[in-house]
Amino acid sequence: MSAIIYSAPKSVPLPKYDIKNVQDWRKEEDDYIDQLKTVLLRRKNGKNIGEVLRFPVADGYAMYMVASMRPLELVHLPLGDCWEFEYVHLLNAQEVQQRIDSHKALEELFSKKK
Repeated sequence: MSAIIYSAPKSVPLPKYDIKNVQDWRKEEDDYIDQLKTVLLRRKNGKNIGEVLRFPVADGYAMYMVASMRPLELVHLPLGDCWEFEYVHLLNAQEVQQRIDSHKALEELFSKKK
């Protein structure tokens, strides 16, 4: 079954992107992601809810947050240039799980200190 894609809820305020404070952008985006995850977890508690998927597009990334695995529901994250991945609706739960597992394995590999 294909993914259902939603827009992010307006109840979660978007980052301001103040051009004078570029160094604060990452923190504001992380705060936005944390707030959205909290909203989604209040709606439904389950596997992978709140995990972020990133797809390279042009000069950035299209980003989506998992809202549900069954049925597969993703929320588009309107961050940065708000890129969208044109084939995101074709994803299935197995592909999403593989992407999440791969991302976690890479994070673990590169976070180890020598």
